[in-house]
Amino acid sequence: MSTQEVGGRNTRGMAYAGGVGYAMWQRSLLELARVKGGLLPTTIAPIIFLLGITGQFGDLSSLPGFPTDSYINWIIPLSCLQGAGFAGGATGANLARDIERGWFDRLLSSPAPRPLLLLGPVMAAMTRSLVPTTVILAVGLLLGPGLTGGVYGVVMLYLAAMAFSVVASFWGITLALRARTQQVGPAIQNGVFIAVFLSTAYTPLVLLRGWLGTFAEYNPVTYVLQMARQATVSGIEPSWANTWPGLVALAGMIALFGLLALRQLGRIDR
Repeated sequence: MSTQEVGGRNTRGMAYAGGVGYAMWQRSLLELARVKGGLLPTTIAPIIFLLGITGQFGDLSSLPGFPTDSYINWIIPLSCLQGAGFAGGATGANLARDIERGWFDRLLSSPAPRPLLLLGPVMAAMTRSLVPTTVILAVGLLLGPGLTGGVYGVVMLYLAAMAFSVVASFWGITLALRARTQQVGPAIQNGVFIAVFLSTAYTPLVLLRGWLGTFAEYNPVTYVLQMARQATVSGIEPSWANTWPGLVALAGMIALFGLLALRQLGRIDR
């Protein structure tokens, strides 16, 4: 076989893969047009959380060692991450619905490689995560003192949110493929909430005590939050030193949950 023929097949294969991924991405986003208010829960809940936590614990920022004098600026990235995580977790809930209705079995019988069936929904989750992240950030900036990290900090915040939505997507997909029922929805959302809660969600690591401080130190979400907080927390300077631990944590979680999702997908009989 000539090099030209091999190159032509590779090109057609890439075009086919891209077409399948795009079609699945488009289908996932079209659901938002059919389900009015589909993004409201992933946006409103974190905003309520943002306002409630700030109102209850706003004076925590006066503690010695707190890296900012504005508690809402500490919570904004947390709420953005929650919204992105919930948007990603919805991928698993939607997949469970497709499984119950038999639609996913029809996709499995198609000639499309199985990993491509997950690529589009995960890409759609990244797209959906932009909505809650932007709305929550806008609300937080209206109520707080504003951004402190400049363009670099904002880019890191959005990168952290979009990548975290991928982690949540693979987590949700894994549970959906295993349970094959929409009843797994609460477990998906609770997993996202617990992962964020057991980190530096409310206070910095130096102020945490007991088992929570130990757990938060080894929780990869802690370093994702540190990366995202470069946008709004004055005590976390935008720098590579505050970025690379978050990138490593995100890469590790995406790899782990991505492999789990693909493994669960591989166990399904055609």
